[in-house]
Amino acid sequence: MDGRVPKRKTSAESKAESRAESEAEGAETRAGSRAETKRPGAVLRLPVGERIDLSSYDASATPVGPADKRAGRTATAALAPRLAELQERLYAASTAGDRRRLLLVLQGMDTSGKGGTLKHVISHFNPAGCRVHAFKAPTPEESAHPFLWRVTQALPHPGEIGIFDRSHYEDVLVARVRALAPPAEIDDRYADIAGFEKSLVDNGVTLVKVFLHISYEEQRARLLARLDNPAKHWKFSPGDIDDRALWPAYQKAYEVAMERCATDRTPWYLVPADRKWYRNWAISRLLLEHLEELDPQYPKGDFDMAECRRRLLTE
Repeated sequence: MDGRVPKRKTSAESKAESRAESEAEGAETRAGSRAETKRPGAVLRLPVGERIDLSSYDASATPVGPADKRAGRTATAALAPRLAELQERLYAASTAGDRRRLLLVLQGMDTSGKGGTLKHVISHFNPAGCRVHAFKAPTPEESAHPFLWRVTQALPHPGEIGIFDRSHYEDVLVARVRALAPPAEIDDRYADIAGFEKSLVDNGVTLVKVFLHISYEEQRARLLARLDNPAKHWKFSPGDIDDRALWPAYQKAYEVAMERCATDRTPWYLVPADRKWYRNWAISRLLLEHLEELDPQYPKGDFDMAECRRRLLTE
């Protein structure tokens, strides 16, 4: 110590310092509040009408919501009761003529987790109210019709939640990369898809289109894991390795499809999928947001409750 007495702050200096501290605390509170109230759908939604560069999105990111696996699993489990209730209300409303339904479209590179997501999503709901369809290579019958024909056969009915493991987008993805159709025909399909999706929304379908974004490195790790596990060999094909050589072409095909087939009513959502727990939370949250926006209601009974009660009590 040098023996000098610290200079006392003036009243004005103390007030200014107190004001600065208060403003800093307020800024932190507002920032925290924004983080808490930010809707995941708004963060994960891809911009409409802009160029999309998938390489600019980190497939291992957690851009909104829980930041670690334990918190993510806890948060996902907490969503289940509310999702189950909203599904029941959606189905119940359909018995009174409500024609609304929801369709979750899952797209992504091999091993991005479409099947795992499907299994996870189904666990939230009553399977009786879900309609699930996995699209493979077209059958001879399907090939004899316009490419959207087989999709219309698999659409959810009023009150149902539909889930597509791959979809009509395969006809502008695989078909483009592997030149399965002339470029002019593929170009026409983008407009066909946009028109088809508009008609779905116009007829009460809430469309939730999700691209499961996996990295090149994570795909390799998951393919190696399948090779190392005999119980997963049925999910592996040497062709999966061949397709990795086409990774840039597939990424470009996805970018074009998501640019040309998105509107404010039919947007795309990009979910980072390297972390399976985050993928599951994000999909669950997106479904919850859309179901809450629908806000389906239980239909009112069209019977005399008092009379029915009396009859039951006097049996």
